[in-house]
Amino acid sequence: MAKKRVVIMGAAGRDFHNFNTYFKGNDEFEVVAFTATQIPNIEGRNYPPSLSGKDYPKGIPILPEEDLSKIIKDEKIDIVVFSYSDVSHEYVMQKGSQVLAAGANYVLLSPDKTQIKANVPVISVCAVRTGCGKSQTSRKIVSILKETGKKVVAIRHPMPYGDLAEQAVQRFASYEDLDRHNCTIEEREEYEPYIDNGLVVYAGVDYEAIVRQAEKEADIIIWDGGNNDMSFIAPDLEITVLDPLRPGHERSYYPGETNFLTADVLVINKYKQASAEQLNIVLDNIKHFNPGAKVIKGASKLSVDDPAGVKGKSVLVVEDGPTLTHGGMTFGAGMVAADEFEAKEIVDPRQYAVGSIKDAYAKYPNLGKLIPALGYYEDQLKDLEESIKATPCDLILIGSPIDIRRVIKLDKPSMRVYYDLDEIGEPSLNSVLKDFIK
Repeated sequence: MAKKRVVIMGAAGRDFHNFNTYFKGNDEFEVVAFTATQIPNIEGRNYPPSLSGKDYPKGIPILPEEDLSKIIKDEKIDIVVFSYSDVSHEYVMQKGSQVLAAGANYVLLSPDKTQIKANVPVISVCAVRTGCGKSQTSRKIVSILKETGKKVVAIRHPMPYGDLAEQAVQRFASYEDLDRHNCTIEEREEYEPYIDNGLVVYAGVDYEAIVRQAEKEADIIIWDGGNNDMSFIAPDLEITVLDPLRPGHERSYYPGETNFLTADVLVINKYKQASAEQLNIVLDNIKHFNPGAKVIKGASKLSVDDPAGVKGKSVLVVEDGPTLTHGGMTFGAGMVAADEFEAKEIVDPRQYAVGSIKDAYAKYPNLGKLIPALGYYEDQLKDLEESIKATPCDLILIGSPIDIRRVIKLDKPSMRVYYDLDEIGEPSLNSVLKDFIK
């Protein structure tokens, strides 16, 4: 029988993992190409032979998703596999309709078919959307486990935006490791908090190899999911973070709803910020669609280095990039801190923005007065630095999870916003994790 010809739609993450775990070495299929979207400049590369295996001696091309219909027809594609995350159900089916109209079958792979089994216990931390507060939940879990004397290693969702062969297995234990791997702001936002806590964090492309290396130095592995993707590793305890400020998204976004339905524990973050109506929507969905899950109520506790230094100031607020862009949020920790600590005004940077930052305002009008900490590439970092320098303000409030002053130069006073998870009542992460360890 002729092999089924396949295209995998992706964004430099789930797509490569689906290939590695399901299609690589599978005689039923020939993967003709990946397509790429969401992340700038990740198409035009090649998935290298060192990762694709003996069936693909020239590797596999990574092509722009905008050419998908043409690729299907020109290459006589039989199957298209949708393999990226944090998109609405409507979006997923619009892509499906495009694929069907072009003449191919449209497929979604179950996490059961792609998850890697580890030889140590695994706790997965996923979310229903980008920007739910998953990172602070992961940090809290790590701190609790460290207190029990367990050696914890984190494995982070992939962000391989450079040389894929070199990024197959990445281990980060120091800031020097971040520099050595030329990490973007987006990568640093995810890795630095673990390094700050004295932990090792892995990421890359080949998650079978990553798991095998990580489990050698771990009592427990934490899977830290990106966007709202499903866990790449089979979890023994599955924790999913919900955002009541986006009520109903737990049932209307892919693959976040899968995380919602399969979770053992649901963390409702931003509980105190949400209205009663918003909370009721989320709680009603839990009651009807995952009534067996333990529900933890959480709040983001904000702090800054000098609260008095914010009061009465004109501030420029820099927020986490992905949360504002494809996450769709209209505010983040920096904006909340500006309000809580009584800034005089939020300065509007849009008229001063240049290059890719200016383009981001055109593409994502929800950004409003906030400036997104985008830095996938050197040019974006330069644009971010110039946009911030050009904006007149008394103070820069940095709501990004990392200290962006390590990667760009600021010419005005600045202050970081820190945010940690506070739980309200029981059950709590502490009680859940202690039961899990027992």
